[in-house]
Amino acid sequence: MARKTKTTKSSEPEELPEGHVKQEYDAEGNPITPSVERIEQSYNGDDLSVLKGLEAVRMRPGMYIGDVGVRGLHHLFKEILDNSVDEVLAGHCTEIDVVLNTDYTLSVTDNGRGIPVDINKDSGKTGVELVLTELHAGGKFGDGGYKVSGGLHGVGASCVNALSDYLECTVRRNGKVYRLRFERGVPVGELKVIGNSRPDEHGTQMQWLADKTMFVPALTEAGELAYDTELIERRIRELAYLNKECRFTYHDKLNDKEPEVMHYKRGIAEYVAHLNENKDALHPKVIYFSREKDTTQVEVALQYSKGYNEAVFCFANNIPNPDGGTHLSGFKTALTRVVNTYARKNGFIKEKDPNFTGDDVREGITAVIAVRLHNPMFNSQDKVKLMNVEVDGLVNSAVGDGLAQFLEETPAVAKIVMEMASTAARAREAARRAADLVKRQSVLESNNLPGKLADCTERDPRKCELYIVEGDSAGGSAKQGRDRRTQAVLPLRGKIICVEKARIDKALDNESIRMLISALGTGIALNIGGDDDSSLRYDLTKLRYHKIIIMADADVDGDHIRTLLLNFLFRYMRPLVDEGYVYVAQPPLYSIRVGKDEKRYVRTEAERDQVIKELRRKDVHITRFKGLGEMNPEDLADTTMNVEQRTLARVLVDDAVDADAAFTMLMGEKVEPRRAFIETHAKQVKDIDVH
Repeated sequence: MARKTKTTKSSEPEELPEGHVKQEYDAEGNPITPSVERIEQSYNGDDLSVLKGLEAVRMRPGMYIGDVGVRGLHHLFKEILDNSVDEVLAGHCTEIDVVLNTDYTLSVTDNGRGIPVDINKDSGKTGVELVLTELHAGGKFGDGGYKVSGGLHGVGASCVNALSDYLECTVRRNGKVYRLRFERGVPVGELKVIGNSRPDEHGTQMQWLADKTMFVPALTEAGELAYDTELIERRIRELAYLNKECRFTYHDKLNDKEPEVMHYKRGIAEYVAHLNENKDALHPKVIYFSREKDTTQVEVALQYSKGYNEAVFCFANNIPNPDGGTHLSGFKTALTRVVNTYARKNGFIKEKDPNFTGDDVREGITAVIAVRLHNPMFNSQDKVKLMNVEVDGLVNSAVGDGLAQFLEETPAVAKIVMEMASTAARAREAARRAADLVKRQSVLESNNLPGKLADCTERDPRKCELYIVEGDSAGGSAKQGRDRRTQAVLPLRGKIICVEKARIDKALDNESIRMLISALGTGIALNIGGDDDSSLRYDLTKLRYHKIIIMADADVDGDHIRTLLLNFLFRYMRPLVDEGYVYVAQPPLYSIRVGKDEKRYVRTEAERDQVIKELRRKDVHITRFKGLGEMNPEDLADTTMNVEQRTLARVLVDDAVDADAAFTMLMGEKVEPRRAFIETHAKQVKDIDVH
């Protein structure tokens, strides 16, 4: 969930192979676009050229896969896997096998139709070469291609080919086995027949080795590709839930693990059960509805549990839509309407009382909404929000009819839902009063900030940082060591309340949470969707600091404080996390003084031992920091606040499903999942950090 970024000294320029462009990075690890001045230095007639085919991908990979870090590396895998899953959506594939090999290659094999091997009359190339060397050459355009597809623009396979050291495509089709090899996007020879296959055997295998020179930020210290096997496994599992007609297998040979088969015949109903396995479900059976009209299919599964958070996840053609869209709006409208109708009919809402709001009826709900449609329309290239108007009505009717019938047939479960909504409505009113109180309090009032917010003088939020520290002692050192122009310090008193186990009205009774809300200036997102109560909407434009840095001790207690704060920000200030404004400071655990002048800082015992081994000197003095409060302002400034020397971990949510599950498991009511996590990971690390 977090990525470390730090300032590094420039190294000697390295010689890159032909077709490569050295990517430079700023102090926070972001790619730097060359300035106009640098470009114009060599701007003449010879420079006027149009980048063709895969050359453009290698020159500007970020335009096609987002970045060339760990996220971009895994994006290659997702592109190839999605192509195989599109064969599932088209009704031609029932098995997909993924292997992470010991040589750091990945392979994806399906039993779909197999990429065409005949000559394309327009290009004069075989279908295999066309798909892997031409952008927008996939089978997703036109009526002859896929009717339903996750990949919209057909650039996936060719981009992977362009950014790979080599790629081999093997096709089983027409009773033969064909193979074509590419090196850095260029075909090596022609498509060849390498054997025979059964007449009924068909499919495609892609095996590739990502080009290390294109993914330098994604390399380990040993210089190998930094694949996250858990991330790969989670994406495969998610697709297995969303595509119940397909059997997925994942074999992680790199880490010497046994193959794992994922085949969920009840589809998203099993997905919801999986998401709720660390929660106390209020009814054992997951509620499931489906509906189909013309070329559009809708599936909805939901279950209520003992908890205060809603977790609704939307997908369109297997693509996660974190911002929802028309399928989410249809679901919300139907759910609110049906619950209120049942509540009034059965006396759970009195005639004089107002209806439940959408937030009331969704408290404690976990739901998955999955749609398949021919021409999905999204609000952006990132596909975060579905815009097809017809989907709203289809989901609305599916949920409306199905849920009304379910509530009538299961009055015991219906009573639980109504009582939860009623309790949530009372809590919402209490939260409204508390939120209004927070709004009225000025951030500069001493009675509101007993820990004394030490604000910065700069008023441009883009240049401002807020350090959140625990305790007055650490706060004192931070205030002395900061850059008063751009760095503010907010000391909190003790640990904040665990919002995973308390409603927001109780959380707002916590003094530290109220201080934090006031200091940030945005208010709180009691309803992330903003579809019910405009007075409680979150306003990111009022954010006073564009870097919010959690600074706690480098020990287990500090880890707990960080996790509590991240839990609150994720649940009630989620846009801060989504927009990349939240960071975790990385304070040192040891100070190593060499002689009279040199001083080094390290974060772990292993780093300490390595430095001592390298120095081989006797005049070495080691100091262990028991806490930030024990560090003098100079040490704290040098290690944690100086923008030229500090190391920060930026908190990012790559997968909302995983983040929701992690906080539920680590901070929720159930003890067993938390104990299992500790037992599993305690042997791997000495100090468990939850970012």
